[in-house]
Amino acid sequence: MRKDRLYFYTFLAITLIFLIIGGIAAKYFVRLSAEQLLTAYLETSKREAKEIAVLVSSQFDAQVPKQRIQQSLRESIEQHKDGKSFVSVFDWSGKRIAHPENSLVGTQIPKGNSSVSTMNTEMGFEEFFDLVENADDTVEDESNEILFLNPVPNSDWIVAAHADTGKMATQLEILRNRFYAMFSIMGFAMILASVFVVRFIGSLYEKKLELKNEALESEVINLAKLNNDLGKYQEKVNENFLQPKTTEAASKATTTEKGKKRILTYLRNELLPIPIEEIAYIYTENTITYVMDIHGKRSTTNSSLDELYNSLDASFFYRANRQFIIAIASIEKIIRYGNNQLKLVVNPNSEIDIIIGKNKASEFKQWLNL
Repeated sequence: MRKDRLYFYTFLAITLIFLIIGGIAAKYFVRLSAEQLLTAYLETSKREAKEIAVLVSSQFDAQVPKQRIQQSLRESIEQHKDGKSFVSVFDWSGKRIAHPENSLVGTQIPKGNSSVSTMNTEMGFEEFFDLVENADDTVEDESNEILFLNPVPNSDWIVAAHADTGKMATQLEILRNRFYAMFSIMGFAMILASVFVVRFIGSLYEKKLELKNEALESEVINLAKLNNDLGKYQEKVNENFLQPKTTEAASKATTTEKGKKRILTYLRNELLPIPIEEIAYIYTENTITYVMDIHGKRSTTNSSLDELYNSLDASFFYRANRQFIIAIASIEKIIRYGNNQLKLVVNPNSEIDIIIGKNKASEFKQWLNL
């Protein structure tokens, strides 16, 4: 249940991130596409108006009658009308000379239109974009859709490039809808793929975690068994080592080197012999060898750890590492430490961690008769 909730929250988070990023990206691409489209219309209209102005001017230079020029203009304008942009011609007074709509020929352009009074005026993209975006709110008059004005040399005629902003607004809306539809499909596919990838990675991680848990459980069982056998071994030590020995056993102990009964140590200026059975652990620190007894009293000795370990019974003392010799009776607990290492908890407590490296862990287990 918790996994399903986690995957659901992951789905919501990915969806929210995509909506934010996709919304910004879609708006940017719509704007970029609109800029390319409208800029192309502007350039085409400008070029067409200039070409017609040059053509009409050449006809005037050739002294072609105005009626023939008007007739050829109407035919040319009718051919070049594409539904979204067109060209018209009017004179300085605002009277239409040629227009795709024959009914408008001879009519007057409204006097209040500022575009008529500006020659060689070219509309920029931002202005054109705003005009198209607000096409539904503009007055339905073709003079309000003039993109470019170009005068005809050697005449009082003006060529105007127009745009049907309503149709262009519809085209931009279609373009916008296509972009949003494309981003929606891509977003759904990416979100779905992301969820599957998250679930797949999650399942792999869960399997790996299960394997680690199994290994950890195995380690816990092994440590429990190790501590259990440690307790048994300590009981055996207490019976065979700490209990008073018979006269015969004592005499045998004195005859062997490793049957040493006590170690001579120093406590300040006092010589202090410590019985072997009262030693908890021996360790070195700053080149000094310390002996800690079971009562928590610490003293020093002039012998090295190697010399002391060679003189002790290996059944009851273990060389944990280069720094410590541990008595079996002082070990309270064995815990897992790091990567296949063991940590010994002793009594009295040691300020220095007693670590058995992974290379000696198996040897330590064998020492405990495992």
